Amino acid sequence: MSPAPILRDSPRDWKAAFIIVIVCAVAVVGAFSTASIRHSHLTQQAAPGTPAESELSQAPAGLGEDFRLSNQLTPGNFRAVTAAGLLITHEGSTITATTADGRTAWSYERTDVTLCSLSTAWDKVVATYRTSAGCGDVVAISAATGEYADTRSAINSPDVVSLSSNDRVGTVSSERAELWRSDLVRSVEYGDVEAPQESDMQEHADCTITSALTRTELLAVTETCPADPDSTWLRLQETTPEDSRKPEVEANIEVDNSGAKLVAVGQKAAAVFIPGPSPEIVAYDRSGNEISRSAAQPAPLDDGASIPFAPATADLPHNMSWFDGERLYLFTPSDLHVDRVLGEAIGTPVAAGPELLVPVPEGIAVVDASNGSTRYTIPVDRGDYRGAVYLSLAGESIIEQRGDVAVALSAR
Repeated sequence: MSPAPILRDSPRDWKAAFIIVIVCAVAVVGAFSTASIRHSHLTQQAAPGTPAESELSQAPAGLGEDFRLSNQLTPGNFRAVTAAGLLITHEGSTITATTADGRTAWSYERTDVTLCSLSTAWDKVVATYRTSAGCGDVVAISAATGEYADTRSAINSPDVVSLSSNDRVGTVSSERAELWRSDLVRSVEYGDVEAPQESDMQEHADCTITSALTRTELLAVTETCPADPDSTWLRLQETTPEDSRKPEVEANIEVDNSGAKLVAVGQKAAAVFIPGPSPEIVAYDRSGNEISRSAAQPAPLDDGASIPFAPATADLPHNMSWFDGERLYLFTPSDLHVDRVLGEAIGTPVAAGPELLVPVPEGIAVVDASNGSTRYTIPVDRGDYRGAVYLSLAGESIIEQRGDVAVALSAR
């Protein structure tokens, strides 16, 4: 057996040990001072604890204003975000959840980075922040409790649009799209992936994404490609491929118009608006077959932004809907045929039992969902505001998003 080593105790050894301790201390302090937790604050005040349903069993006879809050929408959002019966608003560096009676349930402040997108699914609020690696710093907060649920951090594009359904949340940019599961683990990525782990996983990395929508197990993407500059390609693919890095595209559909954009998506189909002298909305199933074609009116789809087009859509019990800026289209859920067009609408609706609540210049129209006729109109005083109005529900409160302000209304 060899003798135990003798520990040295020279001044030189002590000096080396001191230097190592100092270096480690500096590293720890540097990591702590730059960590995101140093710049984020999650505070619970009146969190309900359990999620509340956001639904109205019937249309109200009248409405009154309860409160209003500043709400700076992120790109691609039109309606106010709601979750677990709460109104979720964003102002400056703070996200706030507010109860139906106007109390703050919880708030989340992040002062070191800027908010890229804000979504909701699974009774969670999902916020994406921009760092030096793009919009890839993500936090999910339980809406009802105001507690951290999940986080993720990865490379992403610097400018993104929210991409979400009841089953998935993610982002889309002109370069790439990705979706996450309820634990924020990526389920699919598509497009030009930065620093790919393996080559040849993305077949269309040289194309530019122009719009994207998702529902259940379907991700629909439109894009233009250098080889076909006068066409748009509609790609219908799985949201959960066997390997999240390799998309499973079920249908590649060439649309003979470079300006076609997605405006509706179902579980088994997607519809694109095709601009031109005689605009149309055409739907395709997951096999790539055309299943409906409807006449449409001209609509401004491109505002010159560098990020993909995000349609102002809303789901209803018996229809999908799209507001094009001047009129509201209602689609049948199976083949996405245009069921009817409401020309008086000034935004997206919500459902109240068997009826629709549709924002109109005079207030909120109560519309029979079966035939599109207006039963009556609830007056709403919007003061000098003359812009679009997008509705959402927070519990039994009707939320009107008017520009950068969310207004809570309730039955009177």
